[in-house]
Amino acid sequence: MTSVDMMIDGVHFRSDQLTGEEIGHRTLAAALSDLAAMGADPGEAYLALGLPPGSQRLALELAAGMQQLAIQHGVTLVGGDITRASELTVSVTVVGWADDPAGIVGRDGAHVGDLVCVTGQLGAAGAWLEGIEAARVAYARPQPRLDEGRALAAAGARAMIDISDGLATDAGHIGRSSGVRLELSLAALPVAGVVAQLGVPPGEFAATAGDDYELCACIPPSARTAAEAAADRWASGAGLAWIGRVVAGAPGVSFTDADRPLSGYEHSLS
Repeated sequence: MTSVDMMIDGVHFRSDQLTGEEIGHRTLAAALSDLAAMGADPGEAYLALGLPPGSQRLALELAAGMQQLAIQHGVTLVGGDITRASELTVSVTVVGWADDPAGIVGRDGAHVGDLVCVTGQLGAAGAWLEGIEAARVAYARPQPRLDEGRALAAAGARAMIDISDGLATDAGHIGRSSGVRLELSLAALPVAGVVAQLGVPPGEFAATAGDDYELCACIPPSARTAAEAAADRWASGAGLAWIGRVVAGAPGVSFTDADRPLSGYEHSLS
């Protein structure tokens, strides 16, 4: 299986806010996060760069940031391409694999009655974009939940997605792909502590801010104990929170304690 992620200066990051190493780390992490959401093992990565004139040093910094993360997760950077561009553009293609293809988790397998969970904490990356400097690492150097994704797949997860565009948007992708409704609770979300500094409703912010790269999974009740036991063994200490359930209804997502429909980042060419 393969996954491609592209990030463009001024759209997905700002090069005057991040170092070259942070941009490289962040782009590779985003691509690997898609593999994590399938429960896959990572293999090779290919890098394509669009560089503005005079960006040779930046290119080396980008590669160094990617290499550090690649080593951490056993990924091999094997090649790519470089071209001139008006804006810094970084595209990463990653290849993943599994010993048993039947163990790969998609977005379309959620069943009515499943429990919905998320890894880690939500909202820290968005808080940095709102000016909370203490949350910089969450945005600049997110950690792809590869070990966690494999563990949830092994525990019986039926559907998974990474939360790059915000839980309110990404959970909706699972619902529509599976033909079910994910009924979630803002009060149950594991909100990062720094969000409190923003003075906004914490649950709504955590559900919509995006850039968390945590995992959202749908798991049958019979597998809850196995999932919790797996989370207790995660070296990252990311933790697992139960935030709702899968119900019959119009495919998508809803929050039982929100007074309006919520959404995160929505991709659009208009």
